[in-house]
Amino acid sequence: MTDDLPGPGTPRPRIAVFAGPTATILNTPDLVTSNKARARHGLPLCPSRFDTLRPQRLAAPVTLYVEAFSAHPLERDAAGLYAPPDGWLDEDGTFHAEQPSDDATPVYVVELDPADGLYPLPYMGRQADGSAWEETSTAPYAPPGAARQTFYPDARRLYEEIERFGLGDYGTPVELGSVADFEFFRAAPSGGYTTGPESERLGQDFFVYYPYHLQSEPGLADLARATNQVQSVLATGEFAGVQWLEGSPTVDETLYWLGLLVDTKVPLVGHAAQRRHQSLSADGDRNVVDGVKFIASGVALDERGEDRVGACVIVDELVYSARDVTKVDARPGGYEVTGGHGGIVADLGGYGPPQLTYLPARKHTHRSEVRLTVLPERVAGVAGSLGSGVLSVDVGTKDAGGLVPTAVPHVSITKYSRYAATGTGTDDPPVDEEEVEILARIDANLAGAPLSGFVCEGMSPFGMADPTRNAALSVAVFAGMPVVRTGRGNTGGMAYRTDPTFISGNNLTATKARFLLMAALLKFGALPPAANPFAPTPDERAATEKAVGQYQALFDTH
Repeated sequence: MTDDLPGPGTPRPRIAVFAGPTATILNTPDLVTSNKARARHGLPLCPSRFDTLRPQRLAAPVTLYVEAFSAHPLERDAAGLYAPPDGWLDEDGTFHAEQPSDDATPVYVVELDPADGLYPLPYMGRQADGSAWEETSTAPYAPPGAARQTFYPDARRLYEEIERFGLGDYGTPVELGSVADFEFFRAAPSGGYTTGPESERLGQDFFVYYPYHLQSEPGLADLARATNQVQSVLATGEFAGVQWLEGSPTVDETLYWLGLLVDTKVPLVGHAAQRRHQSLSADGDRNVVDGVKFIASGVALDERGEDRVGACVIVDELVYSARDVTKVDARPGGYEVTGGHGGIVADLGGYGPPQLTYLPARKHTHRSEVRLTVLPERVAGVAGSLGSGVLSVDVGTKDAGGLVPTAVPHVSITKYSRYAATGTGTDDPPVDEEEVEILARIDANLAGAPLSGFVCEGMSPFGMADPTRNAALSVAVFAGMPVVRTGRGNTGGMAYRTDPTFISGNNLTATKARFLLMAALLKFGALPPAANPFAPTPDERAATEKAVGQYQALFDTH
Protein backbone atom coordinates (compact mmCIF):
# COMPACT_ATOMS: atom_id res chain seq x y z
CA MET A 1 0.00 0.00 0.00
CA THR A 2 2.25 2.75 -1.30
CA ASP A 3 0.04 4.68 -3.74
CA ASP A 4 -0.79 8.28 -2.84
CA LEU A 5 0.27 7.90 0.77
CA PRO A 6 2.49 10.18 2.86
CA GLY A 7 6.00 10.35 1.39
CA PRO A 8 9.35 10.63 3.14
CA GLY A 9 9.44 13.54 5.56
CA THR A 10 5.65 13.91 5.63
CA PRO A 11 4.19 13.59 9.14
CA ARG A 12 2.30 10.35 9.50
CA PRO A 13 -1.41 10.64 10.27
CA ARG A 14 -2.49 9.38 13.68
CA ILE A 15 -5.44 7.00 13.65
CA ALA A 16 -7.62 6.00 16.61
CA VAL A 17 -8.66 2.33 16.43
CA PHE A 18 -11.67 1.24 18.48
CA ALA A 19 -12.45 -2.39 19.29
CA GLY A 20 -16.24 -2.78 19.23
CA PRO A 21 -18.51 -5.69 20.18
CA THR A 22 -18.83 -9.21 18.72
CA ALA A 23 -16.21 -8.44 16.07
CA THR A 24 -15.30 -11.34 13.78
CA ILE A 25 -12.49 -9.13 12.49
CA LEU A 26 -10.93 -9.47 15.99
CA ASN A 27 -11.80 -13.14 16.36
CA THR A 28 -9.39 -16.04 15.79
CA PRO A 29 -9.84 -19.80 15.33
CA ASP A 30 -9.75 -22.00 18.44
CA LEU A 31 -6.27 -22.76 19.75
CA VAL A 32 -6.03 -26.53 19.25
CA THR A 33 -3.05 -28.47 20.61
CA SER A 34 -0.60 -29.36 17.83
CA ASN A 35 0.64 -32.82 16.95
CA LYS A 36 4.12 -31.70 18.01
CA ALA A 37 2.79 -31.26 21.55
CA ARG A 38 0.68 -34.42 21.39
CA ALA A 39 3.66 -36.52 20.31
CA ARG A 40 5.87 -34.95 22.97
CA HIS A 41 3.41 -35.83 25.73
CA GLY A 42 2.09 -39.14 24.43
CA LEU A 43 -1.36 -37.90 23.47
CA PRO A 44 -3.45 -39.22 20.54
CA LEU A 45 -2.49 -37.45 17.31
CA CYS A 46 -4.79 -35.50 15.05
CA PRO A 47 -5.22 -37.08 11.59
CA SER A 48 -4.16 -33.86 9.85
CA ARG A 49 -1.24 -34.07 7.44
CA PHE A 50 0.19 -30.78 8.67
CA ASP A 51 0.21 -29.03 12.01
CA THR A 52 -1.62 -25.75 12.18
CA LEU A 53 0.83 -22.90 12.80
CA ARG A 54 -0.18 -20.03 15.11
CA PRO A 55 1.62 -16.70 15.61
CA GLN A 56 3.79 -16.89 18.73
CA ARG A 57 6.93 -15.33 20.18
CA LEU A 58 10.33 -16.93 20.52
CA ALA A 59 11.72 -17.05 24.05
CA ALA A 60 15.38 -17.18 22.94
CA PRO A 61 17.44 -16.76 19.74
CA VAL A 62 17.67 -19.78 17.48
CA THR A 63 19.62 -20.72 14.36
CA LEU A 64 17.74 -22.41 11.53
CA TYR A 65 18.84 -24.01 8.28
CA VAL A 66 16.35 -23.32 5.51
CA GLU A 67 16.43 -25.50 2.42
CA ALA A 68 17.37 -23.40 -0.59
CA PHE A 69 14.88 -23.15 -3.47
CA SER A 70 11.98 -24.32 -1.28
CA ALA A 71 9.95 -21.09 -1.40
CA HIS A 72 8.43 -21.79 -4.84
CA PRO A 73 8.13 -24.88 -7.09
CA LEU A 74 10.05 -23.10 -9.88
CA GLU A 75 12.75 -21.47 -7.77
CA ARG A 76 15.28 -24.15 -8.65
CA ASP A 77 14.46 -23.66 -12.33
CA ALA A 78 16.03 -20.20 -12.03
CA ALA A 79 18.95 -21.34 -9.86
CA GLY A 80 21.42 -19.64 -12.19
CA LEU A 81 20.06 -16.26 -11.08
CA TYR A 82 20.90 -16.91 -7.42
CA ALA A 83 23.99 -16.35 -5.29
CA PRO A 84 25.48 -19.48 -3.72
CA PRO A 85 23.76 -20.77 -0.56
CA ASP A 86 25.24 -20.18 2.89
CA GLY A 87 26.27 -23.82 3.13
CA TRP A 88 25.19 -27.44 2.82
CA LEU A 89 23.87 -30.16 5.10
CA ASP A 90 25.13 -33.72 4.61
CA GLU A 91 22.94 -36.78 5.10
CA ASP A 92 23.65 -36.70 8.85
CA GLY A 93 22.49 -33.09 9.11
CA THR A 94 25.98 -31.68 9.68
CA PHE A 95 26.55 -28.19 8.29
CA HIS A 96 29.41 -27.58 5.84
CA ALA A 97 30.58 -24.26 4.45
CA GLU A 98 31.77 -26.08 1.30
CA GLN A 99 29.64 -28.59 -0.60
CA PRO A 100 30.66 -32.03 0.77
CA SER A 101 28.93 -34.12 -1.92
CA ASP A 102 26.62 -33.84 -4.90
CA ASP A 103 23.61 -34.99 -2.86
CA ALA A 104 24.18 -32.50 0.00
CA THR A 105 21.27 -30.10 0.66
CA PRO A 106 21.97 -26.41 -0.02
CA VAL A 107 20.74 -24.23 2.85
CA TYR A 108 20.44 -20.67 4.05
CA VAL A 109 21.43 -19.92 7.64
CA VAL A 110 18.82 -17.82 9.47
CA GLU A 111 19.27 -16.29 12.90
CA LEU A 112 15.87 -15.80 14.55
CA ASP A 113 15.56 -13.53 17.55
CA PRO A 114 12.65 -12.72 19.90
CA ALA A 115 13.01 -9.08 18.87
CA ASP A 116 12.03 -10.02 15.31
CA GLY A 117 8.38 -10.34 16.34
CA LEU A 118 5.86 -13.13 15.91
CA TYR A 119 6.60 -16.35 14.05
CA PRO A 120 4.15 -19.05 12.88
CA LEU A 121 4.83 -22.04 15.15
CA PRO A 122 3.04 -25.22 16.32
CA TYR A 123 0.75 -24.57 19.29
CA MET A 124 2.12 -26.48 22.28
CA GLY A 125 -0.45 -25.57 24.95
CA ARG A 126 -2.41 -28.27 26.82
CA GLN A 127 -5.20 -28.26 29.39
CA ALA A 128 -4.39 -28.16 33.10
CA ASP A 129 -5.08 -31.90 33.39
CA GLY A 130 -2.52 -32.62 30.67
CA SER A 131 -5.06 -33.40 27.93
CA ALA A 132 -5.05 -31.72 24.55
CA TRP A 133 -7.13 -28.66 23.73
CA GLU A 134 -9.71 -29.72 21.16
CA GLU A 135 -11.75 -26.48 21.21
CA THR A 136 -11.85 -23.17 23.05
CA SER A 137 -13.61 -24.54 26.15
CA THR A 138 -12.45 -27.36 28.42
CA ALA A 139 -15.61 -29.19 27.34
CA PRO A 140 -18.66 -28.42 25.17
CA TYR A 141 -20.97 -25.80 26.71
CA ALA A 142 -18.53 -25.10 29.52
CA PRO A 143 -19.25 -22.03 31.71
CA PRO A 144 -17.22 -18.82 31.21
CA GLY A 145 -14.69 -19.81 33.86
CA ALA A 146 -13.84 -22.96 31.91
CA ALA A 147 -13.63 -21.32 28.50
CA ARG A 148 -10.78 -19.45 26.85
CA GLN A 149 -11.42 -16.43 24.65
CA THR A 150 -10.92 -16.25 20.90
CA PHE A 151 -11.44 -12.49 20.49
CA TYR A 152 -8.58 -10.03 20.91
CA PRO A 153 -9.20 -7.46 23.68
CA ASP A 154 -8.20 -4.62 21.34
CA ALA A 155 -6.78 -4.29 17.84
CA ARG A 156 -3.11 -3.97 18.76
CA ARG A 157 -2.30 -7.64 18.10
CA LEU A 158 -4.41 -7.66 14.94
CA TYR A 159 -2.44 -4.80 13.42
CA GLU A 160 0.86 -6.39 14.46
CA GLU A 161 -0.07 -9.65 12.73
CA ILE A 162 -1.30 -7.90 9.60
CA GLU A 163 2.00 -6.07 9.28
CA ARG A 164 4.10 -9.09 10.29
CA PHE A 165 2.49 -11.70 8.04
CA GLY A 166 0.73 -9.66 5.37
CA LEU A 167 2.25 -9.88 1.92
CA GLY A 168 1.94 -7.14 -0.67
CA ASP A 169 1.15 -7.89 -4.29
CA TYR A 170 4.81 -7.50 -5.30
CA GLY A 171 6.30 -9.54 -2.46
CA THR A 172 6.90 -6.55 -0.20
CA PRO A 173 5.60 -6.29 3.37
CA VAL A 174 2.21 -4.78 4.12
CA GLU A 175 3.11 -1.52 5.78
CA LEU A 176 0.96 0.04 8.45
CA GLY A 177 3.36 1.57 10.96
CA SER A 178 5.29 3.43 8.26
CA VAL A 179 2.05 4.87 6.87
CA ALA A 180 0.31 5.96 10.08
CA ASP A 181 0.64 5.96 13.85
CA PHE A 182 -2.06 4.10 15.77
CA GLU A 183 -3.57 4.31 19.22
CA PHE A 184 -5.83 1.49 20.33
CA PHE A 185 -9.02 1.88 22.37
CA ARG A 186 -11.65 -0.48 23.74
CA ALA A 187 -15.28 0.59 23.32
CA ALA A 188 -17.65 -2.24 24.28
CA PRO A 189 -14.84 -4.59 23.18
CA SER A 190 -15.06 -8.20 22.04
CA GLY A 191 -12.49 -9.61 24.46
CA GLY A 192 -11.86 -8.89 28.12
CA TYR A 193 -9.39 -9.39 30.96
CA THR A 194 -11.08 -11.68 33.50
CA THR A 195 -8.30 -11.99 36.09
CA GLY A 196 -6.39 -9.45 38.14
CA PRO A 197 -7.46 -6.54 40.33
CA GLU A 198 -9.55 -4.90 37.58
CA SER A 199 -11.07 -8.02 36.09
CA GLU A 200 -13.85 -7.54 33.56
CA ARG A 201 -17.18 -9.33 33.24
CA LEU A 202 -18.54 -11.07 30.19
CA GLY A 203 -21.73 -9.38 29.04
CA GLN A 204 -21.02 -6.21 31.00
CA ASP A 205 -17.52 -5.08 30.05
CA PHE A 206 -16.94 -7.09 26.86
CA PHE A 207 -19.23 -8.79 24.37
CA VAL A 208 -18.64 -12.01 22.42
CA TYR A 209 -20.64 -14.39 20.26
CA TYR A 210 -18.20 -17.32 20.52
CA PRO A 211 -18.32 -19.83 22.10
CA TYR A 212 -21.89 -19.54 20.91
CA HIS A 213 -23.49 -20.53 24.20
CA LEU A 214 -21.75 -17.55 25.86
CA GLN A 215 -23.05 -14.95 23.40
CA SER A 216 -23.60 -11.49 24.88
CA GLU A 217 -24.84 -8.18 23.50
CA PRO A 218 -24.17 -4.57 24.56
CA GLY A 219 -27.06 -2.39 25.69
CA LEU A 220 -28.05 1.24 25.30
CA ALA A 221 -25.85 2.34 28.21
CA ASP A 222 -22.86 0.68 26.54
CA LEU A 223 -23.65 2.55 23.33
CA ALA A 224 -23.71 5.83 25.24
CA ARG A 225 -20.36 5.17 26.89
CA ALA A 226 -18.78 4.16 23.58
CA THR A 227 -20.12 7.32 21.90
CA ASN A 228 -18.74 9.49 24.68
CA GLN A 229 -15.38 7.77 24.39
CA VAL A 230 -15.12 8.34 20.62
CA GLN A 231 -16.10 11.99 21.04
CA SER A 232 -13.61 12.47 23.88
CA VAL A 233 -10.74 10.91 21.92
CA LEU A 234 -11.43 13.00 18.83
CA ALA A 235 -11.86 16.17 20.89
CA THR A 236 -8.11 16.05 21.58
CA GLY A 237 -7.47 17.00 17.96
CA GLU A 238 -4.65 14.43 17.76
CA PHE A 239 -6.22 12.06 15.25
CA ALA A 240 -6.70 12.14 11.49
CA GLY A 241 -9.38 9.47 11.51
CA VAL A 242 -11.11 6.63 13.31
CA GLN A 243 -11.27 2.93 12.50
CA TRP A 244 -14.11 1.15 14.31
CA LEU A 245 -14.11 -2.68 14.36
CA GLU A 246 -17.38 -4.53 14.98
CA GLY A 247 -19.38 -7.58 13.97
CA SER A 248 -20.47 -7.54 10.33
CA PRO A 249 -24.26 -7.66 10.92
CA THR A 250 -24.30 -4.38 12.87
CA VAL A 251 -21.21 -2.34 11.99
CA ASP A 252 -23.21 -0.16 9.57
CA GLU A 253 -25.74 0.71 12.25
CA THR A 254 -23.15 1.74 14.83
CA LEU A 255 -21.27 3.81 12.25
CA TYR A 256 -24.48 5.58 11.24
CA TRP A 257 -25.10 6.39 14.91
CA LEU A 258 -21.55 7.67 15.40
CA GLY A 259 -21.89 9.73 12.21
CA LEU A 260 -24.98 11.38 13.70
CA LEU A 261 -23.66 11.98 17.22
CA VAL A 262 -19.90 12.50 17.01
CA ASP A 263 -18.88 16.06 16.23
CA THR A 264 -15.71 15.69 14.17
CA LYS A 265 -14.17 16.81 10.91
CA VAL A 266 -12.08 13.66 10.40
CA PRO A 267 -13.21 10.44 8.69
CA LEU A 268 -15.06 7.78 10.67
CA VAL A 269 -14.69 4.37 9.04
CA GLY A 270 -15.95 0.99 10.17
CA HIS A 271 -14.61 -2.45 9.31
CA ALA A 272 -15.91 -5.96 9.75
CA ALA A 273 -15.07 -9.45 8.55
CA GLN A 274 -17.09 -12.41 7.35
CA ARG A 275 -14.32 -14.81 8.38
CA ARG A 276 -12.15 -14.95 11.48
CA HIS A 277 -8.68 -13.45 11.47
CA GLN A 278 -5.99 -16.09 10.61
CA SER A 279 -8.57 -18.34 8.91
CA LEU A 280 -8.61 -19.26 5.21
CA SER A 281 -9.35 -16.19 3.07
CA ALA A 282 -9.85 -13.96 6.10
CA ASP A 283 -11.22 -10.73 4.65
CA GLY A 284 -10.85 -8.46 7.68
CA ASP A 285 -7.11 -7.90 7.27
CA ARG A 286 -7.56 -6.38 3.82
CA ASN A 287 -10.43 -4.22 5.07
CA VAL A 288 -8.19 -2.76 7.79
CA VAL A 289 -5.39 -2.04 5.30
CA ASP A 290 -7.87 -0.39 2.94
CA GLY A 291 -9.16 1.77 5.79
CA VAL A 292 -5.68 3.01 6.58
CA LYS A 293 -5.15 3.72 2.89
CA PHE A 294 -8.44 5.64 2.70
CA ILE A 295 -7.76 7.81 5.76
CA ALA A 296 -4.10 8.47 4.91
CA SER A 297 -4.93 9.45 1.32
CA GLY A 298 -7.03 12.44 2.43
CA VAL A 299 -9.55 11.73 -0.33
CA ALA A 300 -12.44 12.14 2.13
CA LEU A 301 -11.48 15.74 2.94
CA ASP A 302 -12.65 18.89 1.22
CA GLU A 303 -10.57 21.96 0.39
CA ARG A 304 -10.76 23.07 4.04
CA GLY A 305 -9.44 19.73 5.25
CA GLU A 306 -12.85 18.71 6.61
CA ASP A 307 -14.52 15.34 6.11
CA ARG A 308 -17.12 15.53 3.35
CA VAL A 309 -18.45 11.97 3.17
CA GLY A 310 -19.46 11.16 6.75
CA ALA A 311 -19.28 7.83 8.50
CA CYS A 312 -18.38 4.97 6.15
CA VAL A 313 -18.07 1.20 6.15
CA ILE A 314 -15.05 -0.13 4.22
CA VAL A 315 -15.35 -3.75 3.18
CA ASP A 316 -14.55 -5.74 0.04
CA GLU A 317 -12.46 -2.87 -1.41
CA LEU A 318 -15.44 -0.51 -1.48
CA VAL A 319 -16.26 2.48 0.71
CA TYR A 320 -19.97 2.64 1.58
CA SER A 321 -21.86 5.45 3.25
CA ALA A 322 -22.86 3.97 6.62
CA ARG A 323 -26.39 5.33 6.16
CA ASP A 324 -26.85 3.52 2.86
CA VAL A 325 -25.40 0.03 3.31
CA THR A 326 -26.47 -3.15 5.04
CA LYS A 327 -25.28 -6.72 5.29
CA VAL A 328 -27.64 -9.03 3.42
CA ASP A 329 -25.76 -12.33 3.42
CA ALA A 330 -22.99 -14.15 5.28
CA ARG A 331 -20.24 -14.13 2.71
CA PRO A 332 -17.75 -11.62 1.30
CA GLY A 333 -19.67 -9.41 -1.08
CA GLY A 334 -22.71 -9.74 1.18
CA TYR A 335 -23.08 -5.97 1.61
CA GLU A 336 -25.54 -4.04 -0.52
CA VAL A 337 -26.49 -0.43 -0.98
CA THR A 338 -29.89 0.41 0.49
CA GLY A 339 -32.14 3.39 0.02
CA GLY A 340 -31.65 4.10 -3.68
CA HIS A 341 -28.81 4.22 -6.16
CA GLY A 342 -26.04 6.00 -4.24
CA GLY A 343 -24.19 4.64 -1.26
CA ILE A 344 -20.75 3.74 -2.63
CA VAL A 345 -18.64 6.69 -1.55
CA ALA A 346 -15.34 5.55 -3.04
CA ASP A 347 -13.55 2.76 -4.82
CA LEU A 348 -10.23 1.77 -3.29
CA GLY A 349 -8.79 1.62 -6.79
CA GLY A 350 -6.98 -1.71 -6.59
CA TYR A 351 -3.35 -0.71 -7.19
CA GLY A 352 -4.24 2.96 -7.53
CA PRO A 353 -5.34 5.61 -5.08
CA PRO A 354 -8.88 5.80 -3.64
CA GLN A 355 -11.33 7.69 -5.85
CA LEU A 356 -14.56 9.31 -4.69
CA THR A 357 -17.62 8.19 -6.61
CA TYR A 358 -20.45 9.74 -4.58
CA LEU A 359 -20.97 12.49 -2.00
CA PRO A 360 -23.79 11.88 0.50
CA ALA A 361 -26.55 14.46 0.44
CA ARG A 362 -27.48 13.98 4.11
CA LYS A 363 -26.00 15.81 7.10
CA HIS A 364 -23.35 14.07 9.18
CA THR A 365 -20.65 14.52 11.84
CA HIS A 366 -19.72 18.22 12.09
CA ARG A 367 -22.82 19.16 10.05
CA SER A 368 -25.24 16.92 11.95
CA GLU A 369 -28.00 18.65 13.89
CA VAL A 370 -27.94 15.92 16.52
CA ARG A 371 -24.20 15.91 17.21
CA LEU A 372 -23.24 15.69 20.84
CA THR A 373 -21.90 19.22 21.13
CA VAL A 374 -25.25 20.83 20.22
CA LEU A 375 -27.65 18.50 22.01
CA PRO A 376 -29.44 20.04 25.01
CA GLU A 377 -28.64 18.88 28.51
CA ARG A 378 -32.30 18.40 29.44
CA VAL A 379 -35.46 17.60 27.50
CA ALA A 380 -39.05 16.71 28.33
CA GLY A 381 -39.98 13.06 28.66
CA VAL A 382 -43.21 11.28 29.54
CA ALA A 383 -44.27 9.09 32.47
CA GLY A 384 -47.40 7.61 33.99
CA SER A 385 -49.68 5.00 32.45
CA LEU A 386 -52.38 4.72 29.84
CA GLY A 387 -54.88 4.03 32.59
CA SER A 388 -54.07 6.88 34.98
CA GLY A 389 -52.76 9.47 32.52
CA VAL A 390 -49.51 10.64 30.95
CA LEU A 391 -47.45 13.51 32.36
CA SER A 392 -44.45 15.42 31.09
CA VAL A 393 -41.27 14.92 33.12
CA ASP A 394 -37.83 16.51 33.00
CA VAL A 395 -34.99 14.25 31.75
CA GLY A 396 -31.28 15.01 32.07
CA THR A 397 -29.68 13.65 28.91
CA LYS A 398 -26.16 15.11 28.90
CA ASP A 399 -23.53 16.03 31.46
CA ALA A 400 -19.84 16.90 31.46
CA GLY A 401 -18.99 13.36 30.34
CA GLY A 402 -21.37 13.38 27.37
CA LEU A 403 -24.52 11.29 27.07
CA VAL A 404 -26.07 10.10 30.33
CA PRO A 405 -26.12 6.31 29.83
CA THR A 406 -29.44 5.82 31.63
CA ALA A 407 -31.17 8.45 29.48
CA VAL A 408 -30.57 6.92 26.05
CA PRO A 409 -34.02 6.60 24.44
CA HIS A 410 -35.72 3.24 24.14
CA VAL A 411 -37.04 2.75 20.60
CA SER A 412 -38.84 -0.48 19.69
CA ILE A 413 -39.27 -1.92 16.19
CA THR A 414 -42.58 -3.49 15.22
CA LYS A 415 -42.91 -5.32 11.93
CA TYR A 416 -46.02 -5.54 9.75
CA SER A 417 -47.03 -8.76 8.04
CA ARG A 418 -50.33 -9.67 6.48
CA TYR A 419 -52.74 -12.25 7.96
CA ALA A 420 -52.57 -11.28 11.61
CA ALA A 421 -53.94 -13.56 14.31
CA THR A 422 -57.26 -11.73 14.04
CA GLY A 423 -58.52 -9.93 11.00
CA THR A 424 -59.82 -6.35 10.79
CA GLY A 425 -62.76 -6.80 8.46
CA THR A 426 -65.62 -6.75 10.97
CA ASP A 427 -67.45 -3.69 12.27
CA ASP A 428 -66.21 -4.35 15.78
CA PRO A 429 -62.91 -6.25 15.45
CA PRO A 430 -61.38 -7.81 18.55
CA VAL A 431 -58.05 -6.54 19.80
CA ASP A 432 -55.37 -8.61 18.07
CA GLU A 433 -52.07 -9.76 19.53
CA GLU A 434 -50.05 -6.99 17.83
CA GLU A 435 -52.15 -4.26 19.49
CA VAL A 436 -51.78 -5.91 22.90
CA GLU A 437 -48.02 -6.07 22.42
CA ILE A 438 -47.74 -2.41 21.42
CA LEU A 439 -50.02 -1.18 24.22
CA ALA A 440 -48.02 -3.19 26.75
CA ARG A 441 -44.79 -1.66 25.45
CA ILE A 442 -46.32 1.84 25.73
CA ASP A 443 -47.11 1.25 29.41
CA ALA A 444 -43.66 -0.23 30.01
CA ASN A 445 -42.08 2.84 28.42
CA LEU A 446 -44.19 5.16 30.56
CA ALA A 447 -43.06 3.25 33.64
CA GLY A 448 -39.35 3.16 32.91
CA ALA A 449 -38.26 4.94 29.71
CA PRO A 450 -39.31 8.59 29.64
CA LEU A 451 -37.71 9.01 26.21
CA SER A 452 -39.09 6.33 23.93
CA GLY A 453 -40.69 5.70 20.57
CA PHE A 454 -41.44 3.17 17.86
CA VAL A 455 -40.39 2.28 14.35
CA CYS A 456 -42.96 0.46 12.26
CA GLU A 457 -41.46 -1.56 9.44
CA GLY A 458 -44.54 -1.61 7.27
CA MET A 459 -45.35 -2.26 3.66
CA SER A 460 -43.18 -0.76 0.94
CA PRO A 461 -43.15 1.98 -0.16
CA PHE A 462 -45.66 3.54 2.23
CA GLY A 463 -44.48 2.20 5.59
CA MET A 464 -48.08 1.65 6.64
CA ALA A 465 -49.26 -1.36 8.62
CA ASP A 466 -52.68 -2.91 9.21
CA PRO A 467 -55.43 -0.75 10.77
CA THR A 468 -55.19 -2.39 14.20
CA ARG A 469 -51.44 -1.86 14.49
CA ASN A 470 -51.77 1.68 13.11
CA ALA A 471 -54.39 2.45 15.77
CA ALA A 472 -52.16 1.11 18.56
CA LEU A 473 -49.20 3.12 17.30
CA SER A 474 -51.41 6.22 17.17
CA VAL A 475 -51.98 5.75 20.91
CA ALA A 476 -48.20 5.77 21.32
CA VAL A 477 -47.94 9.05 19.40
CA PHE A 478 -50.48 10.78 21.64
CA ALA A 479 -48.79 9.31 24.72
CA GLY A 480 -45.68 11.29 23.72
CA MET A 481 -43.81 8.61 21.78
CA PRO A 482 -42.96 9.48 18.18
CA VAL A 483 -43.48 6.74 15.59
CA VAL A 484 -41.46 6.37 12.39
CA ARG A 485 -42.76 4.47 9.38
CA THR A 486 -40.32 2.68 7.11
CA GLY A 487 -40.60 0.18 4.29
CA ARG A 488 -39.31 -3.35 4.37
CA GLY A 489 -36.40 -4.83 2.45
CA ASN A 490 -33.68 -2.59 1.08
CA THR A 491 -35.95 0.49 1.08
CA GLY A 492 -35.18 1.56 -2.46
CA GLY A 493 -38.26 3.78 -2.41
CA MET A 494 -39.42 6.35 0.12
CA ALA A 495 -41.89 5.69 2.91
CA TYR A 496 -44.31 8.45 2.02
CA ARG A 497 -45.91 10.60 4.69
CA THR A 498 -49.64 9.86 4.62
CA ASP A 499 -50.47 10.92 8.21
CA PRO A 500 -48.97 14.11 9.73
CA THR A 501 -48.85 12.51 13.19
CA PHE A 502 -46.38 9.86 11.97
CA ILE A 503 -42.80 10.42 10.83
CA SER A 504 -41.75 9.19 7.41
CA GLY A 505 -38.49 7.26 7.55
CA ASN A 506 -37.83 8.10 3.91
CA ASN A 507 -35.49 5.39 2.58
CA LEU A 508 -33.94 4.37 5.90
CA THR A 509 -34.02 0.77 7.00
CA ALA A 510 -35.91 0.14 10.23
CA THR A 511 -32.70 -0.29 12.23
CA LYS A 512 -31.22 2.96 10.93
CA ALA A 513 -34.52 4.78 11.54
CA ARG A 514 -34.35 3.51 15.13
CA PHE A 515 -30.98 5.18 15.66
CA LEU A 516 -32.05 8.47 14.09
CA LEU A 517 -35.21 8.50 16.23
CA MET A 518 -33.10 7.89 19.34
CA ALA A 519 -30.94 10.86 18.39
CA ALA A 520 -33.99 13.00 17.61
CA LEU A 521 -35.49 12.25 21.03
CA LEU A 522 -32.27 13.49 22.62
CA LYS A 523 -32.68 16.73 20.68
CA PHE A 524 -36.42 17.40 20.86
CA GLY A 525 -37.65 15.29 23.76
CA ALA A 526 -41.00 13.52 23.85
CA LEU A 527 -44.05 14.65 21.92
CA PRO A 528 -46.68 16.61 23.92
CA PRO A 529 -48.93 13.96 25.50
CA ALA A 530 -52.71 14.12 25.20
CA ALA A 531 -54.91 13.92 28.27
CA ASN A 532 -56.47 10.80 26.76
CA PRO A 533 -54.08 9.20 24.23
CA PHE A 534 -56.98 7.11 22.89
CA ALA A 535 -59.03 10.21 22.02
CA PRO A 536 -56.93 13.36 21.47
CA THR A 537 -58.71 16.68 21.06
CA PRO A 538 -58.29 18.76 17.86
CA ASP A 539 -55.93 21.12 19.70
CA GLU A 540 -53.87 18.22 21.03
CA ARG A 541 -53.69 16.73 17.54
CA ALA A 542 -52.52 20.06 16.14
CA ALA A 543 -49.82 20.37 18.81
CA THR A 544 -48.63 16.84 18.04
CA GLU A 545 -48.52 17.49 14.29
CA LYS A 546 -46.41 20.59 14.90
CA ALA A 547 -43.96 18.70 17.09
CA VAL A 548 -43.78 15.80 14.63
CA GLY A 549 -42.90 18.35 11.92
CA GLN A 550 -39.62 19.02 13.73
CA TYR A 551 -38.83 15.34 13.71
CA GLN A 552 -39.75 15.05 10.05
CA ALA A 553 -37.39 17.87 9.08
CA LEU A 554 -34.59 15.97 10.80
CA PHE A 555 -35.45 12.73 9.02
CA ASP A 556 -35.55 14.55 5.69
CA THR A 557 -31.97 15.79 6.11
CA HIS A 558 -30.06 13.03 7.99
